[in-house]
Amino acid sequence: MNVIEQRLIEATRYEPPQRKDWRIGCIGAGFIMADCHLVAYRNAGLNPVAIASRTPSHARAVAQRHEIPNVYDTWQMLLDDESIEILDIAYPPDQQLDIVREAVKRDHIKGILCQKPVAMTLEDAKEIANLADESGKKIAVNSNMRCDQSMRALKYLLDKGILGEPVLATIEMRAIPHWQPFLEEYDRLEIFSMGIHHVDTFRFLFGDPEEITCVCRPDPRTRFPHVDGITQFTFKYPNDLLATSLDDVWAWPEEPCEKDIYIKWRVEGMDGMAKGTIGWPDYPERTPSTLQFTSKQYPHRWIAPVWDTVWFPDAFEGTMTSLLRAIEQDEEPKISARDNVRTIACVEGCYRSIDEKRTVRFDEFNY
Repeated sequence: MNVIEQRLIEATRYEPPQRKDWRIGCIGAGFIMADCHLVAYRNAGLNPVAIASRTPSHARAVAQRHEIPNVYDTWQMLLDDESIEILDIAYPPDQQLDIVREAVKRDHIKGILCQKPVAMTLEDAKEIANLADESGKKIAVNSNMRCDQSMRALKYLLDKGILGEPVLATIEMRAIPHWQPFLEEYDRLEIFSMGIHHVDTFRFLFGDPEEITCVCRPDPRTRFPHVDGITQFTFKYPNDLLATSLDDVWAWPEEPCEKDIYIKWRVEGMDGMAKGTIGWPDYPERTPSTLQFTSKQYPHRWIAPVWDTVWFPDAFEGTMTSLLRAIEQDEEPKISARDNVRTIACVEGCYRSIDEKRTVRFDEFNY
């Protein structure tokens, strides 16, 4: 293994908190909590001690599976447990604000990890960020694609200037997300549930865009009413960088046609190029994401580090440990609620572009 490969692998590792025994209370017992959060926390040696769910029987089953000692019938009862220090929320996004409003009143709760999207409106996202500011509590958002290994390695390449000034970035997703039942209550679908990962990742890599253009059509497979099923959005930056994502949730005709499922990404710069894949569509099979790059600094070859960690569930260690370290060091979480307001503003920009059939400016929004 050469030096740059070793540095890229090191860039994907999560710095552990000083304490691993922070007492975590979990609200929600669905797939994301049971198969991602709690699996990652146990693998990292963290300390979930309580759980509650809208369906108490689900909470009890997940508690038994993950050896969580305390089960509560309601999230309100869990909040009243004064031994809990960290709150981990995996509830429908339109219900998170009510939980956060109550949680910040509890002196014993030091930090809160909200699920993405943090809210279904920009105003609600701003209120959650304001609650963090007013209470002094650390509130982070589980924008976990930032913690995918290939994205962290790509961020290292960009920050070190190894690719030079970025010119064009693309994400191409041909995959079938599982639409969670609560999404049927909204007419806004793909960008808020899956595309938001790509929106937030572009912000993580390149910062806030200057202009946003988005087009969409319904997904023929999805039977409930929705605006955005298949979407394509492009961010334009002040330096003329274009970052575009094609989110294809149709991905293939109905059976018995062959399937062709993948997520590919690519970043072209003035001095080099990187490309890779995201392994998530193969879940539950463990398929690590990939990255390979070439540049003027490393000419006439492709460099491709290899790791064995995967987005689902390993990246969920990163979002929680980042919050714990922010509490210990009294600093803003790397994926803070305040930062995430700007991600929601970008999502709103996509929908305004769809509704008004025009390119919108990011500064049209009061974020």
